[in-house]
Amino acid sequence: MSTTTQNRLESRYGGITLEGYPHALTAWFVVALRFVMGGMMLFAGISKFTGEPFDASGFLVHGVDPVSPVSGLYAAMASNAALMEVTNVVIPTTQVLIGVALIFGGFVRLAALGGTLQMLAFYLGGWEGEFLALFDSTLIYAFVFMAIAAFGAGRILGADKYIEGLEVGGQKLVERYPPLRYLLG
Repeated sequence: MSTTTQNRLESRYGGITLEGYPHALTAWFVVALRFVMGGMMLFAGISKFTGEPFDASGFLVHGVDPVSPVSGLYAAMASNAALMEVTNVVIPTTQVLIGVALIFGGFVRLAALGGTLQMLAFYLGGWEGEFLALFDSTLIYAFVFMAIAAFGAGRILGADKYIEGLEVGGQKLVERYPPLRYLLG
């Protein structure tokens, strides 16, 4: 295995230029990060299907700190029986789908967005209004999901590399349907 390849990261935004030269093994760590976060989500979802029946109202009613900016919204959600039925299916199902997508590397940006949104929802529910809450694990997980999306982690030893290269009508899939670039990668 060669580690002499020179990688380069560069970004210009708002008049600021960031650049660096990551180690050649960075790609392996991006894949490992994708697998670990995928496994975390997959098993979180599976445990909600295999254990006691999952009920999000416990978190929405008792797990949300009263000073949280979403405490009223979450309490209203918990009081709506039909919405709770949907929520109790959507949360574990999306966790399983996010986990599978990250592990196989398919539709990684879409999966990472889903993981980010779930982690932000959990973070806001548990936020106590303190400065140290910035270092809460669910917020950190949200940023890890964003990093996975930013790295285009599905293109590294993942299904997205092959999905993007599929030919449709003589064109690569992402050339024919450019918005797919935001879901794949």
